[in-house]
Amino acid sequence: MAKRPNYRQERTQRTRVKEMKKQKKLLRREEDAAKRKALQEKQPDADSGQETPEPGGVADSGGA
Repeated sequence: MAKRPNYRQERTQRTRVKEMKKQKKLLRREEDAAKRKALQEKQPDADSGQETPEPGGVADSGGA
């Protein structure tokens, strides 16, 4: 005779697997965010390195 399926145990196992997968994904996302944040802090801001054009005036055209 075949063994009766234990649906509650199977559902519990599926739920446990889902939770583990969620935790791995969350951890991976947190690590990626930390890497991006560290990379941003390490590199200087791209906008601060550029000179801004003078307001109301034309940029230097070479002197004529």
